[in-house]
Amino acid sequence: MTLAGTVLGIARFPVKSMAGESLPEAELRWTGLAGDRQYAFVQQGHHGRFPWLTGRDLSGMVRYRPRFVTPEDTRNSAVQVAAPDGADFDLRDPALADRLSADSGKPSQLIQMGRGVFDAMPVSVITTASLAMLDSLHGAALDARRFRINILVDSDAPDTEWAGRMLEFGGGARLLVADPAPRCAMVTICPDTAQRDAGVLRSVAQHFGGNLGMYAAAARLGMIRVGDPVRLLA
Repeated sequence: MTLAGTVLGIARFPVKSMAGESLPEAELRWTGLAGDRQYAFVQQGHHGRFPWLTGRDLSGMVRYRPRFVTPEDTRNSAVQVAAPDGADFDLRDPALADRLSADSGKPSQLIQMGRGVFDAMPVSVITTASLAMLDSLHGAALDARRFRINILVDSDAPDTEWAGRMLEFGGGARLLVADPAPRCAMVTICPDTAQRDAGVLRSVAQHFGGNLGMYAAAARLGMIRVGDPVRLLA
C-alpha cells in the first residue's frame, strides 16, 4: 500500500451539464457519489444515442447552479436552481425547461435517473500533477472546473499511472480506476462566463490523446472527505 496523495476537492453535479457543488465530503455508493448527475434534460423526440440537452447545445447551462434543499437525502430532496440572471427555480418548474428549450432551440424536458446520467462510468478522478502538466503544455492556467471531475487528488503523479489499480480513501471507501476519460467540447466552456475556447480541447487532443482524468467505479462503499489520504493498493 502506497500513499498516492490527498483529497483536495470533491464535486457533484446534481443536474447533467449544470454547475457542480463543491463538497467537504460525499458518500460513495455503487452508483457513484450520492446525488451526482441524478437529473438531466432530454431533448423531446430525440431517438439517438445521446438525447441529453447539454452545454454542447447550450453553453450557458454551465452557469445554472443547482443545489439539493435537503443534501442529506439526495434521493428525495427538492432541487433549487439559480439561473445566471439571478432568477431562482424549483428544478421541476416547467418554466425552467421552457427557458432552456427556448435558449437552445431544442424542446426538452426533465428526467430523474436514480443511478445517474453518466456518459460512461460513475466516478471521475484527476490529480493536480495531470492538471499542472496540461497548464504547462497549454501555456496558460485552466480552471479545473472545466473538466467536471468528481475527485481532485493532490499528487505528484499523473493519474494515468493508476489505471487498473485500486484507490483507498481515509475512511475505507475504495475506487477501482479504469481508463482515461475521453474529452469533448464541454471542456472548451468557461464555467463562469460560458464563453468557448477551442484551444483547450486542441491541447487535450494534441498532448493527451483526447483524454484527461480517469474513470473509476466503486469497489467499497463509504465516505470520501477533503483531506483524506489516498492510498494506492498493491
